[in-house]
Amino acid sequence: MFIDTHAHIQMHEFDHDRIEALARAADAGIGLMITVGYHLEASRKAVEAADRYPQVYAGVGIHPHDAGTYDDAVEENLRNLAKYPKVVAIGETGLDFFRNRAPHEVQVAAFRRQIWLARELDLPLIVHDRDAHQETMQLLQEEAAQAVLLHCFSGDLAMAEEALARGYYVSIAGPVTYPKNELLREVVRKVKTDRLLLETDCPFLPPQAFRGQRNEPAYLLHTAQGVARVLGIRLDELGRLTTDNASRLFRLPS
Repeated sequence: MFIDTHAHIQMHEFDHDRIEALARAADAGIGLMITVGYHLEASRKAVEAADRYPQVYAGVGIHPHDAGTYDDAVEENLRNLAKYPKVVAIGETGLDFFRNRAPHEVQVAAFRRQIWLARELDLPLIVHDRDAHQETMQLLQEEAAQAVLLHCFSGDLAMAEEALARGYYVSIAGPVTYPKNELLREVVRKVKTDRLLLETDCPFLPPQAFRGQRNEPAYLLHTAQGVARVLGIRLDELGRLTTDNASRLFRLPS
């Protein structure tokens, strides 16, 4: 069995075939998934999906693109959503200095407050980091963030080593299968197997075999096959390792 630790099945891209996509995931051996919020309404929809589908759990949070919306009222809404028993994380939150849809200082402030919220609620933190590696790692260290998942890891080997030294988890998505992404494959070779997780980030970032198409949870199997090849281990062994890791981090049923 595999666990997709970062999906967005609540998005409109799945409105016409959500049930079928979940069935395809089950057929591919994806036993559980975490659908992740990125603004308040998406977080509500993530919780609704978790309530409706037994194999779905939820994360609630505000993406850096929407950091400008973060205020006391939004935080209280997230706090209330997080009381639902199938909410297993705060996020996704973090920093995105690539698209810069919110000023850097606004992103930092929203990220900092969600680190605090995760600590208050004793929940793992799902971190989005794009072109902000140094700033992300610095803020996590300043705030002594615990139970951190660096989602869709895109940093270099030095960042991965620092993250692992702090006890963070590193999640690998479809780009590990892209022919030119040898850097990410080198990171995979160095990641401690007890800190390795897998994700789709669907509907985005499909693995190489599905480039140009909508990504979906079933395609996690293709990413897993790529990671297993890089590590030189059997696919079922990778499934056991990453499922154990996700279950431990998110306190999922075994």
